[in-house]
Amino acid sequence: MELITNRPTLVAAFFLSILAAGVSASAQSISSLHTRNTSLRFENTSSGPHLIDLRTKDHQLWSNRATEVSLNSVEVDGQRLSVDWKFKPEASIGDAHRVAYVYESSSPKLRMTWEWIARADFGPIEHQIKIENLDSREVWIPFLDSIQLDWKVDPSVPLEHVYVDKGDGTPSPVGTHQLPLAKEFRWLGTSSTYAEDGEPREIIPWSFVQRTDQQQSAWYVGIEFSGRTRIELRRQDSSLRLNAGLNPNPTPFKSRLKPGESFETPTVFLGGASGGLDTAGNVLRRWVRQVLTNPKAWKNPNYPFVVNNSWGSGMAIDEALAHKMLRDSSDLQMEMFHMDAGWFRGVGDWYPNPTKFPNGLAPIADEAHRLGLKFGLWVDWTQAALDTERGALNVRDPKVNDWAVADTPADWKPEPFKGQTIDLGVPEAQQWAQAEVERIVSDYHLDMLEHDGYLVAKGCDRKDHPHASPDPANLRIRKAGCSFFVDSSNSTDVSYHATRAYYSIHSNLRKHHPELLLEICNDGSRMVDFGSATHGDYFSITDTYDPLSNRRAFYDVSHVLPAAMLETYVEKWPTPRMENFMYMLRSGMMGWLTIMLDTTAWSAEQHEAAKAAIALYKSDLRPLIRDADLFHVSGRPDGVHWDGLEYFDPAKGRGVLYAFRGSTTTESTHTFLLKGVQPSLSYLLHFQDHSAPDRKLTGKELLSRGVTVELSLPLSSELIFFQEEK
Repeated sequence: MELITNRPTLVAAFFLSILAAGVSASAQSISSLHTRNTSLRFENTSSGPHLIDLRTKDHQLWSNRATEVSLNSVEVDGQRLSVDWKFKPEASIGDAHRVAYVYESSSPKLRMTWEWIARADFGPIEHQIKIENLDSREVWIPFLDSIQLDWKVDPSVPLEHVYVDKGDGTPSPVGTHQLPLAKEFRWLGTSSTYAEDGEPREIIPWSFVQRTDQQQSAWYVGIEFSGRTRIELRRQDSSLRLNAGLNPNPTPFKSRLKPGESFETPTVFLGGASGGLDTAGNVLRRWVRQVLTNPKAWKNPNYPFVVNNSWGSGMAIDEALAHKMLRDSSDLQMEMFHMDAGWFRGVGDWYPNPTKFPNGLAPIADEAHRLGLKFGLWVDWTQAALDTERGALNVRDPKVNDWAVADTPADWKPEPFKGQTIDLGVPEAQQWAQAEVERIVSDYHLDMLEHDGYLVAKGCDRKDHPHASPDPANLRIRKAGCSFFVDSSNSTDVSYHATRAYYSIHSNLRKHHPELLLEICNDGSRMVDFGSATHGDYFSITDTYDPLSNRRAFYDVSHVLPAAMLETYVEKWPTPRMENFMYMLRSGMMGWLTIMLDTTAWSAEQHEAAKAAIALYKSDLRPLIRDADLFHVSGRPDGVHWDGLEYFDPAKGRGVLYAFRGSTTTESTHTFLLKGVQPSLSYLLHFQDHSAPDRKLTGKELLSRGVTVELSLPLSSELIFFQEEK
């Protein structure tokens, strides 16, 4: 790693360099892309394409010694053939936003495009490799990483590695990992569409490395794909290697390309940062919002919505209870009624239970709309079971059984809302699923569709699907609950095809229903990733809903994804005093707020307090959750000590501090050091619950001395709003 200082001419030349001349015929031409935070330089070499270096906003340089390793062989008609790539300068592209180096092989006839795109003037830059089969024969390609780097680092420079766990049912004990990156270091993080309990904890596919000396120069990488992926880091003396993309294990990976088809590595983004983890996170969250997410959702000023979810009553939902919840949702001034599991005839039979809903679901949706509420619905739409009624997905149907990732025994029974997963990578299965979700959205007048469970297959034992066949010598089928999971050498290819089909289904839903919202649940956080952020509108970030779990999950995921997309469900929890009740509510209202309990069981005092809290969320908190910077101003919540989270919008000079006192009986006060404010300005502080008198402090005082909060009761909370004095 090289530190560049006091060289303004070089720096200015670097930042002003753009690709107006394109990629010339010279094999050694250097191209560059840059944003306000990240600058990259590239070249084509005799060994292949090369990312030369990354420069951060504060002019720190990370030099890369690795040349991208291209495919050197493929399989055709059962024979391994070498691939001789030739650089095609006339087909390559370069401008201020895109660099694409194109290579071709004459036999077999293939084209490879090595591409980088800057889709915003800030944040990271995206990268993808595309292989096109221009041959008349079917080609099988071996494993190909999305990105390979070998940073040159000074062995004496201290480095730190940060990564974040998925909620995966319940937040892990650590969640946000900040580890010294020792001179001898190796780490592997994996992600997929569903991790079973007992498997290694999966990560949100993102990794952050920073210097921990005064410079705080950093880089990060993320993967925009929900299938089986991995990020691997290895440090040895002056070498820091990164490999990211699809997960090559179990090996050997291969994927089929028919004539005219293409294989695309998962898109990755690479960014530079300075100023620490929260500073980088504030750039990345804005970039995700602008570049990846659905702009239609954000145009609604009520996004994120306040939701009442029926799962507080479990599977008991019926027409009478739905109308009761609708009335109370309207009285509380909520914005969506979300009907969870329990409404359907059976798993895979996504029609209303006629006993529970003799008039169907459309009248429920229409009543919600009459009351000014949106209507959302839970569906686990890739699950097949045993119902035989017309329209049901029945695994005993030979066609459906072939779509399933594995056979089910004769005595198999589904669970109340889970069955056996079908492989969306099969074109006929994808077509069925597309038609079924279209029918559900249209027939039931939906404003929101939630998917849950093991939706997207990551393993399959079938030999007649588009993915590679499993290896009989390396095939494992195991049962978890009622579902059968498959592991073999083809698992990553299964996941690749199924994920792309899932994305296509969601893209078509958005095309036909542009106002429709899509919730990504998957048993609470098993598909929280950047690919899902592109194809969904918000995430359930944990499947455990007590106040501590909600705050832990939010603390973790909010490092990398927009806060407005992060849904925590508020479930029934002991609230003997009003302070405990507000602690419960506020633990779920740092991002997307969903109430998941019987609000009609609240006392009159609780009902009024909740109504006021919801009004405050909509008027004062939601604008900050949508648009403000976010700062983690305490350690990760442990439920015992104090914890807090800060939002601050520099454009409006306004912010809020969420303060939570844990179960401790010995710490009635705590001081939070705020971030982001201007030292030279003064700020007016308002304590929402009047735990202290309103006051005025300078930005310098907030940054250096902080805000002291006093709460007399354990498991209580306070909101401290602060506004720049005009």
